[in-house]
Order: sequence, then structure tokens, then C-alpha cells
Amino acid sequence: MALPSYNHRDPNGMYTFSSRPRPVEVRSKYRPREPSQEQTQREYGNIKYDRRVVRGNTVNQSLIPRTDQSDPATNERQQAFRRRAIARRQERDYLRTKTPEALLNLYLEELSNVISATDIECQTDKFMDKPATPLFIPAKTGVDAETQIEEGELFDFDLEVQPVLEVLVGKTIEQSLLEAMEEEELACLRNQQRIFQELRNNELAEMQRLQEQERRRQEEKERRIAQQKEVLKKEQETVEKIAAQAFSQQYLAGLLPSVFTSLRNQGYFYDPVEKDVEVNFLPWLMSEVNNQLKKRDTARQILDNMIYKLTLERMDEFKQLEPQQDSSDP
Repeated sequence: MALPSYNHRDPNGMYTFSSRPRPVEVRSKYRPREPSQEQTQREYGNIKYDRRVVRGNTVNQSLIPRTDQSDPATNERQQAFRRRAIARRQERDYLRTKTPEALLNLYLEELSNVISATDIECQTDKFMDKPATPLFIPAKTGVDAETQIEEGELFDFDLEVQPVLEVLVGKTIEQSLLEAMEEEELACLRNQQRIFQELRNNELAEMQRLQEQERRRQEEKERRIAQQKEVLKKEQETVEKIAAQAFSQQYLAGLLPSVFTSLRNQGYFYDPVEKDVEVNFLPWLMSEVNNQLKKRDTARQILDNMIYKLTLERMDEFKQLEPQQDSSDP
């Protein structure tokens, strides 16, 4: 129940407030309990100094109200609420409709795809329209209390705005200093990052140069080793060729005269002029002689034929002349 306020009127006709304003006590619908120490010591008249009012940024703050762990009545109420919730959950699980267990039939049942259907008709009465649900208006709780407060009694703007302005100006200056320090720190970090990047680029370039130099040295070394191996190989081949030549000369020193003599006797070594005369000139000469003889033989045969034909003609003429001479002789 709210505490009554006492107002009286002064001779000038002005009402004055004679008691401090206090929050209205609302009667709880639960069983009464002992008032806590916080409620007994709560005598706030201005919401600016009320600890229950949260000021400042509330974005990252938890929305769960903070409870006093030292209050046994609060702990008991929370435990009772948990027990009731667990009991409701168990009752809900118990009353939940479950799938019935499968029944085993001892008799056989014929299965068929033909479904038996039966048509049944019925006529029901018409339902009346449901009336509109009335608007729910919660019952009024608590006790109304009123008091008269004149202008300037609870809040003095010039006095109350000073700490607010100090906080705003201080926070603004602090935020500005933090932003300036952050920008300076970011600039230093960028400068350090740029210096580190330049050093890293220089180190990478130097490392690449050293790697390229080492690669060229390795290639030059391998090329020199290959050349030296090639020179040694050629020297070994030359030495082997000289040794083979010396051995062959020494081995063939006594073999050559006998081989040449045998080859000469077998006709493998000959005089080129004599060979040319025997192979080329003599066959040509014989062919020319044969041609000439064939021509002479042909001319002789032609002459013989001519003489033979002429002799025959003369004989025919003589034979024709003989009868004439015989006839002339008597």
C-alpha cells in the first residue's frame, strides 16, 4: 500500500509537499515474505539516482536480470519453479500419445487387393455461428496513489544537466584522444609494415640473386666435369688406339711379306696396265677382228653369189648360141 502524502496550503495560497515521494508498493498475489534489505533501504525519489535504471550503452549487456544470490527466498522460489517445470515435463511425457505395440495374431488372414467399401449417408443439423470472442481486458492490480509536484521540486535542469554535460564532454574528448592515438598507432603500424615489406622484398631479391648465382655455379661445375670426363675419355681412347696400332704393327711385321707373296701368287696383286690390256683391250680387239672377218665373209659371199649368177647367165647364153651354130654349119 502506498504511503500517504501530506500537502498543506500556506498563507500565500501555495501548496507545499511535506514528504519525500516513494514508490508504490504493489501487493503480490503470492504468499507474503520478509522484505529484503534492498527493499527496506530503497528510498529513491529521482530515477536518475535509482540503481534499478540502466544508463549508458545497453547493446552488449545481457538481457537476463541479475538476481541476488544471497536472498534465500529468491533461491527457494527459483528451485520451486524448476521443480514445477520438471514435474510438468514428466507429466507431459507421460500423457503423450505413444505408438501402440504390435499385436501378434494367431490366426491366418487372407490378403486381397480388393477393398470392400460401403456407402452410408446421414444428415446433420446446421451449426450456428460462433459468437465473437470478447476482447480480453486484464484485471486491474495494485493501488492508485497520487501526489502533487510543483515545477522545480524534483528536477533542476541547470543543476542536473551539468554532470551529464561533463560526462558527454569527457567521453567526447576521451573518444577523440583514443581515435587520434589509434590513427597514430595505425600510421606507425603502416610505416613499420612498409619498412618490413621493403626489407622482405630486398631479402627476397638477394635470395633470388644468390640462388641464381649458385645455380650458374652448379651448371658451370657440371659442364666442366662433363668436359673433363670427355677429355679423359678421348685420351683413354687415343691411348688404346696407339696401343692397338703398336700391337698390330708388331704382330703384322712378319706376316705382311708372306701374305703379300701369297696374294700376289693367287693373282690378287697385278699390273694395272697388263690387267687393262687383258680385260679391256684384248676383248675389244677380238671383237673388232671378228667384225672385220664377218664383213669380209659377207663380201666374199656376195661376190661368190654375183659370180655364180653371172656364170649361170653366161651358160644360158652359150646354150642358146650352140643350136644356131649347128644350123649354120651344114
